[in-house]
Formats: sequence, structure tokens, C-alpha cells
Amino acid sequence: MAMGTRKQREKQEGLWIAHTELASAPGHPFYQRLNEFLEAERFDEFVEDRCAKFYAANTGGRR
Repeated sequence: MAMGTRKQREKQEGLWIAHTELASAPGHPFYQRLNEFLEAERFDEFVEDRCAKFYAANTGGRR
């Protein structure tokens, strides 16, 4: 039988799954602590400031 010839075929469910519906595992303690340390030391802001001159005028980073 050719595909698509059945009249009473059930419609396939969508394949999209929101990331919020996916199961998540706790992070590794090393990386949790590393992220806490980097956040406390404002590492992201430091790197953004150092790299600002390399950002395109219309995208990314702070100016």
C-alpha cells in the first residue's frame, strides 16, 4: 500500500519539545563552585570590557 492512502490515518504528534520540559541533572559540584566564584568576581564583565573593541558596532557586548 502506498503511503498516505489511508483515509482514517491518525495525525502524527509534533516533534517540538521545549527545553523547559526536558529533564535536567544537577551540575557537577566543581563547576557549580567555579561558576559561583566567577560570578562573585564579575568575570563576565571583565572579559566583555576587554573584548569590547572587537565587537561589531551593531552586535554583541556593551559599549
